[in-house]
Amino acid sequence: MAAIVERTPVLLLRPELHGTLGAVSSTHWLASASGMAMFDRGGNAFDAAAAAAFVIQVVEPHLNGPAGDAPIMVHDGATGRVQVICGQGPMPAAATIEAFRARGLRDVPGSGLLAAVVPGAFGAWMRLVRDHGCLRVADVLEPAIAYAEDGFPLLPKAAEMINAMASLFRDEWTQSAATYLDHGKAPQAGSRMRNPALARTFRRIVAEAGAAGADRTAQADAALTAFYEGFVAEAIDTYLATSTAIDSTGRHNHALLTGDDLAGWRATVEAPAVLDYRGHRVHKPGPWSQGPAFLQQLALLEGFDLTAMGFGSADHLHTVTEAAKLAFADREAWYGDPEHADIPLSALLDSSYTADRRALIGAQASGTLRPGSPEGRAPVIPPVLDHSAQEGHGWITQLANGIPTVLQQTNAKGDTTCVSACDRDGNMVVSTPSGGWLKSSPVIPGLGFPLGTRGQMAWLVEGHPNALAPGKRPRTTLSPSLVLRDGRPYLAFGTPGGDQQDQWTLQFLINHIDFHMSPQQATEAAAFHTDHVPTSFTPRQASPRALIAESDSFDPAVLAELTSRGHDIRLVPQRSLGRVCATGIDADGSVLAAASPRGGTAYAVVR
Repeated sequence: MAAIVERTPVLLLRPELHGTLGAVSSTHWLASASGMAMFDRGGNAFDAAAAAAFVIQVVEPHLNGPAGDAPIMVHDGATGRVQVICGQGPMPAAATIEAFRARGLRDVPGSGLLAAVVPGAFGAWMRLVRDHGCLRVADVLEPAIAYAEDGFPLLPKAAEMINAMASLFRDEWTQSAATYLDHGKAPQAGSRMRNPALARTFRRIVAEAGAAGADRTAQADAALTAFYEGFVAEAIDTYLATSTAIDSTGRHNHALLTGDDLAGWRATVEAPAVLDYRGHRVHKPGPWSQGPAFLQQLALLEGFDLTAMGFGSADHLHTVTEAAKLAFADREAWYGDPEHADIPLSALLDSSYTADRRALIGAQASGTLRPGSPEGRAPVIPPVLDHSAQEGHGWITQLANGIPTVLQQTNAKGDTTCVSACDRDGNMVVSTPSGGWLKSSPVIPGLGFPLGTRGQMAWLVEGHPNALAPGKRPRTTLSPSLVLRDGRPYLAFGTPGGDQQDQWTLQFLINHIDFHMSPQQATEAAAFHTDHVPTSFTPRQASPRALIAESDSFDPAVLAELTSRGHDIRLVPQRSLGRVCATGIDADGSVLAAASPRGGTAYAVVR
């Protein structure tokens, strides 16, 4: 990237990384190292990202797994095309609003078996390897198998989550106990954790892929068949057909998912949503994700001179926050699976519509949810239901909230993972894998992983774009970003954070473009977000006017000014908001990588 003068000063905790071969950035150091090892085998950025993602499924089980979800943004250096591989599995064929209402439910539980969707992550990554990679299935799965067999250091947050769920595992989800507990007790942070059942699952997939012959594509297809029609699907189908599991309702419920649902699904490839911002072409997943909210925020902010406001000023924080409120209000009213609902995406990104929306940003903080009326259509936002946690079991409180976080404080946020990679041939890829975490659902016997519960994000409200329906993708929060400049691959980035992903990554991009920070500086700069809009996870909580900011990172006078404008300022610990991971390609063809120091686990590697 061309050098930019007069950068906003940020004291770096991590170095600026540049190389000539390839770059990987992810939310776990072992994943980044494993991805980089693929270059030594003759692989490309796509092989590196897939290997890193499979390792993350092993070493961050509290945040994702093979049966989770993974939208993947791809720039193919040979064709110059940007595409989205959709690893968001749909609802089962039996999942109807009536089926949930017949169980006395007003919404989809955030845990257990009822919210299970078709596993999407494995299929998406294997399609990436098949269509864009250079290596075999065995190569990209080898590091994940090694860590599952030989062990890895258990992260503190993973240990904390296992401890919070230990009694549930022992008493109810016994396969989860066998997978995550050590002789019936929660393991300590830093202890050596293994998952031999998952290693056997991956080894069998590798064996069945190898049995398909020497052709790399045939091997990837065989791996997909093994997962979606073979022994993996059979194990899932057998378990779900014969078992119930307790969930946040306090009852034992059957699943709606079947083996037939898996057999009928494969990850699809589609065109991204696109917007130009100050000379940069920004690509996001479609409205089945929250990705277009990122683009709507950029469209609103292009009408303001953020650079002149100055980073960290009251005008800066106020303007970005108010733009987020408007964009995410539209998310609540208008986003959903475009294959099942009429989503007015073009109208939402239209310049005239944006200008009308921009005029709503005033001097004072808005305290109401204000979706727009694209094409004159009336918006509909379902009511935020009043959920009260059941008493009697600590794990019931944990299950009642669908985010992969141990609930100990009111500002706990959802979390997930991120993988980004690029290479000297112009290949670039980024994904935010999530779902199928250990808190979501019981481990499937013999497989070593649980199902995902993304179905909790669908509404049981007829006529809403995100209303639950058979075969329909629930609108997800997962939202990686890929940017071109002058028609060339430039940046690929993402962050954990549930509903906050497209606020924290938006700040990363405007930090770079508007405040002239380097990518590493942009990951480390002070962060903030608003909780104004209801969360996508049960119990869909909202805090109107709330502006969450990292403590000791902003001038107290700025925070006082924001308070006078009507913002409800809430401080959280320093360096606690987001874990942005990014890779990029300079104008001279060299590669770069950046990783936020927040959380202490994300690492970037270049060569």
